[in-house]
Amino acid sequence: MKYISTRGQCEPQNFEEVVLTGLAPDGGLFIPEIVPQLSREQILSWKNLSYADLVYEVIRLYVAGAIEDKVLKQMVIDTYADFSHPEVAPLHALNNNEWVLELFHGPTLAFKDFALQLLGRLLDYFLTKRQQHVAILGATSGDTGSAALEGCKHSEFVDIFILHPHNRVSEVQRKQMTTVLGDNVHNIAISGNFDDCQQIVKQAFSDQSFLPDGYQLVAVNSINWARIMAQIVYYFYAALKFIDRNESVSFSVPTGNFGDIYAGYLAKKMGLPIKQLIIATNKNDILHRFISKNQYNLSSLEASLSPSMDIMVSSNFERFIFDMFNGDTAKVTGFVNGLSSNIHQVSGSEWEFAKAIFDSASVDDETTCAVIKEVFDSQGYLLDPHTAIGVKAAQLCKNDDLTPMITLATAHPVKFSEAITKAGLFMPALPQHLSDLLEREENYVVMPNKLSKVEKYIRQSL
Repeated sequence: MKYISTRGQCEPQNFEEVVLTGLAPDGGLFIPEIVPQLSREQILSWKNLSYADLVYEVIRLYVAGAIEDKVLKQMVIDTYADFSHPEVAPLHALNNNEWVLELFHGPTLAFKDFALQLLGRLLDYFLTKRQQHVAILGATSGDTGSAALEGCKHSEFVDIFILHPHNRVSEVQRKQMTTVLGDNVHNIAISGNFDDCQQIVKQAFSDQSFLPDGYQLVAVNSINWARIMAQIVYYFYAALKFIDRNESVSFSVPTGNFGDIYAGYLAKKMGLPIKQLIIATNKNDILHRFISKNQYNLSSLEASLSPSMDIMVSSNFERFIFDMFNGDTAKVTGFVNGLSSNIHQVSGSEWEFAKAIFDSASVDDETTCAVIKEVFDSQGYLLDPHTAIGVKAAQLCKNDDLTPMITLATAHPVKFSEAITKAGLFMPALPQHLSDLLEREENYVVMPNKLSKVEKYIRQSL
């Protein structure tokens, strides 16, 4: 298995190189040269596997010998052993053949744990083999940071730097990052929004000359292919609960940086019978505007009650438009680099290609709170604001009641007190392992939105 860049200006890489590089040297994102194809019979043969065993079967197609099978299997078992639910990703039934896939039973209560707990172990394996020290650099809109720190903090070969937008994440999200203390852990609050943090990360990766000799940057954002690879699995896990009785299933995915729903798109490409993939956005709706109107342009980024989706520049969308443009890397590069407030449109056939795969909806804060309250009042089930957006988008977009509609529950509601209280409900208690979180000592620095300041801080910290 080789991986190529969406911008076509670097040599194909193997899995180890892709994990340790993250962002391609030409500024593009790595994608598999060939997506593995599975028959319905092969997929159904996995129906009774545990979650960890299913992870092994799916990702070994992409790891492709870079790790010995026995070692990879143990790595996967260790990754999911500490999730708090025996099914790892259980389904919860709502009304009208609607379901919620709970992806918040990992150590930091968010779907990011599924990939980042594994990525930490992959990095440990490759860096120990190489005896190489690296600097992890990532940006977070709320949940990636804590999951990355939890997954990577123990590595003796890693210093980790996480950027988050100052005062634009929830208190629980912030404290899950800033109370992780250690000489190799560095939290940086940027005076700006998530897009500003992400831009600093991308610029730092494009020119790493500021680093001390011998160091390189490693990505933990979903620009790192290993993140996408791990997230493909729970689409298979959920679908396998239904597809022996149903022709297909549908998914509604709360979407910010497009990584989670891109994983669903890859599952569909691999052969998983997915009828609908619904992009669920908040008022930062660039993806919804593209799918519904063929309009792709920047607008002002606004803070919302669903902060993990407060993103305008969805990095992983570049991976999809590579397919939409039929592998035309020059066209991909021009489209991505030309993003501005001016409206971009693609050709009719390209837009139809996207619309044949995705539906979309945008949900505002008021409606989000209404959905949280309605579901709780009618069913006694508490949604976090991102999942509530997914549930509402599913209701707006689903085109039949016979196909199971599964909304990805991306985070535990306890992380988002503002939305829960604005919905008129009481906050649940933090889980036992986080019960004292709000009293823990914090350690982070606030910096201006300047690449040079961040680079200087990293250099002086290594």
